[in-house]
Amino acid sequence: MGQPQKPIAAEQQILSLGRVLQNLREEDDVDVLIEITISYLKEQFDYRLIWIALYDRLNHILFGKGGITPDRDTSFLYQKVVLSPGDLLEQVVIEQHPLGIADLQTEIRAAEWRKIAEKLQIKGTIILPIRYKDRCLGLLLLGSERWGYLLTGEAKARLMMVLGELGALLYQQEMHKQQKQTKRTDEPLLELLENLRTLPNLNQRLEAGVQATHKFVSPSRTNVYWFEREGRYFWCRMSNQLVKIDRDSSIQQAAGMTVQDLSDFYYALAVNQIVSIGDARSSLKSHFTAKLLQKLKVRSLLAAPIIWQKNLLGFLAVESNEPRIWTEADKNFVQGVAGLISLIAPNETMESTIKQIREDAQLTSQVAQGIYSEHELQETLHSCAKRVLTRLAATRFLLLQYDPEQNNYQFIYQSQPHNRRALTFSLNILKEIDGQLLQRSTEALEIENLDEDLRFFNWRPLLLENGVRSLLICKCTHGHTPPAILLITHETHRSWTTLEKELLWAVSQQIGVIVRQWQLHNRTTQQQKTSQAFEQCLNVLTQTQNSNEVKKNRLEQTALEQIASILGCPLALLLSWSPGENWAEIIPGVVDNSQFGISSDAPISIQSEALIQWALVTENYLTLKVDNLPPETRKWLNTPDKGQILVMALRTNADYEITGVVLLADYQERRWLQQSLNAIATLVTQLAWWRRQKQITRLLESTTEELRQLNWYKHRRLEEIQRITALSLKQIHDLGIPANELTQMRYQLLLRQLDQTTASMSGMLKLENWQLHISWETMPIASLLKRSLERIENLLKQQKLWIGVHGLGQSIDDPEPPKNSALAKSIPTSPQSTMAIAGDIVKIELVIHELLVTACNRSPIGSRIDIWCRRLDASKPSEAKYSSTTGGTEHPKSLELSITYNGAIESQLLTELHDNTPKDVLAPSKLDQPPALHLLICQNLMLELGGELNFYQLPDNRVVSRLLLPLVGHDS
Repeated sequence: MGQPQKPIAAEQQILSLGRVLQNLREEDDVDVLIEITISYLKEQFDYRLIWIALYDRLNHILFGKGGITPDRDTSFLYQKVVLSPGDLLEQVVIEQHPLGIADLQTEIRAAEWRKIAEKLQIKGTIILPIRYKDRCLGLLLLGSERWGYLLTGEAKARLMMVLGELGALLYQQEMHKQQKQTKRTDEPLLELLENLRTLPNLNQRLEAGVQATHKFVSPSRTNVYWFEREGRYFWCRMSNQLVKIDRDSSIQQAAGMTVQDLSDFYYALAVNQIVSIGDARSSLKSHFTAKLLQKLKVRSLLAAPIIWQKNLLGFLAVESNEPRIWTEADKNFVQGVAGLISLIAPNETMESTIKQIREDAQLTSQVAQGIYSEHELQETLHSCAKRVLTRLAATRFLLLQYDPEQNNYQFIYQSQPHNRRALTFSLNILKEIDGQLLQRSTEALEIENLDEDLRFFNWRPLLLENGVRSLLICKCTHGHTPPAILLITHETHRSWTTLEKELLWAVSQQIGVIVRQWQLHNRTTQQQKTSQAFEQCLNVLTQTQNSNEVKKNRLEQTALEQIASILGCPLALLLSWSPGENWAEIIPGVVDNSQFGISSDAPISIQSEALIQWALVTENYLTLKVDNLPPETRKWLNTPDKGQILVMALRTNADYEITGVVLLADYQERRWLQQSLNAIATLVTQLAWWRRQKQITRLLESTTEELRQLNWYKHRRLEEIQRITALSLKQIHDLGIPANELTQMRYQLLLRQLDQTTASMSGMLKLENWQLHISWETMPIASLLKRSLERIENLLKQQKLWIGVHGLGQSIDDPEPPKNSALAKSIPTSPQSTMAIAGDIVKIELVIHELLVTACNRSPIGSRIDIWCRRLDASKPSEAKYSSTTGGTEHPKSLELSITYNGAIESQLLTELHDNTPKDVLAPSKLDQPPALHLLICQNLMLELGGELNFYQLPDNRVVSRLLLPLVGHDS
């Protein structure tokens, strides 16, 4: 083997690093560890100044442990350095990060080291922390004559490895030392527990606890502070300086120890959190820590809460006039003593607590009995409120119920001292976040200081304005919006115990059952009220109506009163009109409030009034605020600005006319119950049908009366005409027959016609006095048409019209109108013209005459009228098809008689004359007056005679009157 090669420089550095790390691990003495480290640094790094110091965390001091200097004077390297704020050394200790200084001689934040640097000509300096985990154990200072503080990456890595190993070893040494020096808490606590067993009362036990704590922790003073809930302040109940302190003697001190002053400190204790404030460390926020130390006039504080059943009874505090870092042993011991005090504190009030529990049980049982008793709600709540206010030492007992119509909470019961006024306001619905908080709650919610607590934010202004400073809130019933809420309030800042809050929660749940029963009772009452309103309205609507106008309005007013009673509206009226009218009449129903004003005589246009138009385009009811009303409506309707209005049209059928709008109003905005609104809608609809039926009845009665008068008058006139005609005939017969043969023939013919006329008139007077008599006769269609055309001969001449008859074997195609009056001669007499119709010929002739007169009146002068005759037989498909396409029905062995002309006819009239079109008898119609009325009468008469009459318009705009007449069969 060859000679081993000499290690290169890099390998030598690694070997040196390994040796020093191995040496450090094998050594236990701190001084030796530091000497090893200094030797390594001197050997491997070119720095003229090396200083290592260890850090005392409790006293915030650095102890120099040696190093090297250029002049070999190392005495100052072993000095004690007190760290001060702003010092570079303190910065490295706190931040635990290396710090480089380009020129230590010019650094003003290192006063002592600046002088040393000037003396030793040190410039570039590096200060590195010796740390383990998150704890700083010391410092290493390296100084060089060169300016700057560069350290190569490889050198820095080796340096950090050595310092890391040194830090871990120093940490182990410190932990070992602390374990030897740590005070044991178990023995003093066991000794204190033994002493507490032998002491007779709470004050002596508190004294023993204070003395034991003061002895173990050795602070400046040790105190036990007791918490008073009603005033929300702490008073010093026991101290190592003043062994026994009465509550009355500490009034002056208590005034300076309120919860408002302690703030964050109080809330930390309330959640069973120990508060530790030492030198540069605090478990509270920094800005409040200084305020608290100034308030207590101390520089260090350790406080442990005394809690029993989640209630803060007070706290045990050890206070120091000097900055101090509290050890874990101190914290554990103070917390242990506070826990022992928590266990022994209730013994002082055990008897009163047992008595109180019995009274609470009695209170809840009395409330429960109120659920099943027959007493009124107010009486039950009065007894409950009195006991709850006494038990909780509160000022007001407030029970709120959600009003869905107002969308807010109303006070349904409240109890307060005689020298306090009852609250008269209402509370808005809770904000979403507060509503969710209350909805999820399973116990009473406590607000100790309403001035600072932002919960239930939208209730705070009104409650604060009325002297409420603290309160308890319980939901009595469950729901997204709790239907009932119980509030217990006080006029000062205070808190309540867990037992008191549990009691109130139990009471509130029982009250919730009572409120629910009361709500069911009210709902039943409302249903009965609605049922009575329906009954009253039905009684009104079924009464026999009088035509007297005052009586009519009175009945409608009664219906409006019943409708308004369901919603409790102080105003109800009806805007009424008849079909075809342009102005509405105001019919007042209820006006119970002086805040409303109605101008009954004001003209209200149906087309321009906004309320009427809004109601007409709304299928059901419509609710709106008074603010939305236009100025024109406010002229006749005077309502409060915060009022609310409901309008609903009197609607029956989509094809029928609307004859009015019901208007209901209230002086404040409300959210009416859907059940009530449904009842209102039903009653308004019934009122609409009743008004329609009444109007139809009134119209029919009026029409019947007129027709009776007309029929009586015409009948009596016909009797007189018949009497005179008969008398004239008798006189003619008495005169005898003329001698001339031709005159005799004409004379006899005229007499025969007069006899026939008189006979037919006598038959009509005898058989058709008050109803039509349908006779059965037959007549050829040609004869019937001849007679009909003869009756309109003069009308044809006046209008210069001419008629063409088709379908009787020969049609008239001559373009010139006839020049003589012998129209009857133009009727053909072919075999087809022998068709005869069967029925009441007189009435059929009158119908044909009416159709011809209508055609003549509607035709332009000089135009043409065509009469088409066509035999229909249901056995022929083509004829049946034609019959169905022209709007008629199939009539076996019937004659189709169509009259066509070029006159104008309204499309609305054709629609109204159609059989299948529903007719609103109250709506204005052309069928109410002649000549359309005559066509309707003819149409209905033909149905009674077994025929059919239809009207339609051809694509070339010709108008067709199509008449179906039964033909005489071969066996007739």
